Amino acid sequence: MRRRLVGALALTLLAGCGGPEAQPALDSSVPAVAPAPVGDERGAIVSQTDMGHLDLAVRFLGASATRVVYASTSGDGTSRTEVSGVIFAPKGAPPQGGWPIVSVGHGTTGVTDECAPSLYPNLLGTIGTVAPFLERGMVVAVTDYEGIGTPGIHPYLDPNAAAYNVIDAVRAAANVVPGTGARWGAIGNSQGGQAVWAAAEHADYADGLELVGSAALSPVLDLAPMFDAGHVNTLPQILLTPFLVDGLQYRHPEVTGTEFVRGALEADRRALTACTDLLGVQKAEAAVRLTPSDAMPATEASRLKMVEWLTSVALPRTRTDVPLLAVVGQQDQLIDPKWTRDAVARACSMGDVVSLREEPGQGHSDQAAVADGVAWLADRFAGVPPPDTCAGG
Repeated sequence: MRRRLVGALALTLLAGCGGPEAQPALDSSVPAVAPAPVGDERGAIVSQTDMGHLDLAVRFLGASATRVVYASTSGDGTSRTEVSGVIFAPKGAPPQGGWPIVSVGHGTTGVTDECAPSLYPNLLGTIGTVAPFLERGMVVAVTDYEGIGTPGIHPYLDPNAAAYNVIDAVRAAANVVPGTGARWGAIGNSQGGQAVWAAAEHADYADGLELVGSAALSPVLDLAPMFDAGHVNTLPQILLTPFLVDGLQYRHPEVTGTEFVRGALEADRRALTACTDLLGVQKAEAAVRLTPSDAMPATEASRLKMVEWLTSVALPRTRTDVPLLAVVGQQDQLIDPKWTRDAVARACSMGDVVSLREEPGQGHSDQAAVADGVAWLADRFAGVPPPDTCAGG
């Protein structure tokens, strides 16, 4: 029983990973340096191909799926990037005003190319967020994020890059699916929750598009408290630490992994960070050996550097006119619900319209939260005034 429990916890970060066989990677060579795209260059299609294998939910709905590589913008806003993803189109003719579009931000799958959701029919678990919108007659775009599935390093938790990827996926969808409209919504969980919240703060980048709302499920808004002095990591937080080190090293290449990762976490890192179930047994066995000390900063200077970086990528950063939903599971062992409540309080102080929902029986990236996000976004498309817990609503 203990082994089964630990195995389940070890897969918390990678819920839904390990679906059917991966699709072959697309040819997506990226120029060494190219200026950031402008206007119609954003979301321009570099390559596209019909997905050879579709998830049962997609086949049942009669929807189509196209794997794409599209143009986007680097996190610093200076250069062009090429990002892979999947565009889903519902069956039938577009409604008056064009198909509404939903851009989906996936949770953490990994930081290497084989962890791109677009390579798998079930999108490494994200298909459960896609299907409800296809059922409602919406086009759905799922980005892999910069550096996952395409050349280059993935800037883990860089909110700017993630926001541009989410927004440009909508433009890519419009380039692939005839009859799309200008209205779109965003939904994401965990890392994807951060991505869609950031997209709301970058709504000006989506010039010509109307973002009706962003639904952030178990969003990673501020992880700096995870490295407060004296904080003891939970198992999911231990498992997340190697990914945080990757994000820190993207900004600070001089940082060494041994400053944060050691013991069983270092020895079994390949299995513990795998994005498919091929190493599932090893993952569960390795998780049994983990201890909080395996993911503690080696020095105070290391701790402060991690806190500084996490603070720099934390949200909110600026006020947005886009309505926001934040769904928090009170049983979340990865992101302390208080951290999200505090972030939402800061957003409220900036003047944002936020609906904060705390679910007593839910944990991190709980599939039950998807229904809340789908219903909330459907109301935004329908023009229903958004609830605002900031104003006591």
